Amino acid sequence: MIDLHCHMLPSVDDGAKTISMALDMAREAEAEGINKILLTPHHMDGEYINHRKDIEIAVENLQRTFNDNNIGIELRPGQEVHINGDLLKDIDEDDVLYADGANKKYMMLEFPHSGVPEYAENMIFELKVKGIVPIIVHPERNHGIQQDPDILFDLVSQGCLTQITATSYVGGFGSTIQRFTDKIVDAGLGFMFSSDAHNMEGRRFRMKEAFDRLAEKKGKDVALQYEQNAKKVWNGEIMEIGNIDRVKKESAASIFFKKLLGK
Repeated sequence: MIDLHCHMLPSVDDGAKTISMALDMAREAEAEGINKILLTPHHMDGEYINHRKDIEIAVENLQRTFNDNNIGIELRPGQEVHINGDLLKDIDEDDVLYADGANKKYMMLEFPHSGVPEYAENMIFELKVKGIVPIIVHPERNHGIQQDPDILFDLVSQGCLTQITATSYVGGFGSTIQRFTDKIVDAGLGFMFSSDAHNMEGRRFRMKEAFDRLAEKKGKDVALQYEQNAKKVWNGEIMEIGNIDRVKKESAASIFFKKLLGK
C-alpha cells in the first residue's frame, strides 16, 4: 500500500516532533500494510517553507534510520505545496518536489482551508502547460468546496486529481465531513486515499480501515482502483479520470433534520 501524503518527517512542520515519534508512526504504518510513503511537509503555506534540498537530506537520514531499525518502508521526499503566487517561480527554480520523484508529473497541491483562490484556475492551467498534474489534497475539508461542491467538479474537469484523507472517510473528522466525503467518492471525484498522518493521536493513518470501508460500500474493484491509482502516481504513469459527476447537494430540509438528530 502506498501513502502519498504524510507528515512523518521529524521537526520540519506540525507533524512528527522527534525521530522516536517518526519511528512509532512508521511501525503503525507498516502494521497497516503501507510499504511506500511520500513524505510531504508543508511548503509555502505562510508558516513553513521546506526547501527541496533540505527535505531530500532529511528524508535520506530518516530512511537510514528506518533501515537501521528494520522498518521496511521506502520513503520518498515530497511536499504538500500550498498554492500561492510564487509557485511557478519555485518550479522554475527547481525548489518543488513531486509525488512521482524525478518524473515531475504529479504535484500534491493544497488550497487554503477557507476556500479556493480566484486565481487557482489560471494557476492550474499554467501547471498543466508545464505537464504537471495537480493532485488536490483533502478537498473534503476545504470550506469553499464544502459550500460549493461544483468547484471540485470544475477542478477535476480541468484535469486535476484528488486525494481523500482516510480519516475523513472513516469519520475521524466528524459525521458531516464523512457524509461529504462519501458524496465525493460517489460522484467519482475521489481518486486515492492517503493518511495525512501527523502524530500518534488524532491524526493517524487509518488507511486499512478506509480501504475496508470503501470495499464494503463501493465494492472491491473500486477499492483496488484507488490503490492502483496511488501506484500510478508513485510511478509517474498516466492516469485516466474516468466518469465523473457533480456532488449531489442536500436540501435545506434534509440538513435541518440531520442537525436535529445530531447526525
